[in-house]
Amino acid sequence: MRIWSKELTFSTKRHREVLDITGEVLAAVRDSGIENGILLVQLPHATAALVLNEVESGLMQDLLDKLEDFAPMRGGYHHDRIDDNAHAHLKSAFIGSSRVLPIVEGRVVRGTWQNFLVIEEDGPRTRRLVIFVMGE
Repeated sequence: MRIWSKELTFSTKRHREVLDITGEVLAAVRDSGIENGILLVQLPHATAALVLNEVESGLMQDLLDKLEDFAPMRGGYHHDRIDDNAHAHLKSAFIGSSRVLPIVEGRVVRGTWQNFLVIEEDGPRTRRLVIFVMGE
């Protein structure tokens, strides 16, 4: 069994946005040389989230809109007394910051419309992404 990892750095441009990082993740899996195994993608941040979903501008805006309905920026949160980003923490906590998928014959097993999307809720920021591949 082999283990391979890579850390990527990227910057977000807006306070709230959805970024497609699928190309970077798939390229990293190819670079790993692992044909069959497990992919772990981790976004080590408490105010951004990682989802698998379709890259379509209307849907990406719908994601941001529904998340705002769920935890509005000005929600009267306790955390906002020390740092004005409780909404971002809540969204990340409920969505999550990692995804695990199988790799079979060198390809990440995912649905046709499943792309790796970062949901930024506290930008603009420089973010890190850890890609960990284990297998043979």
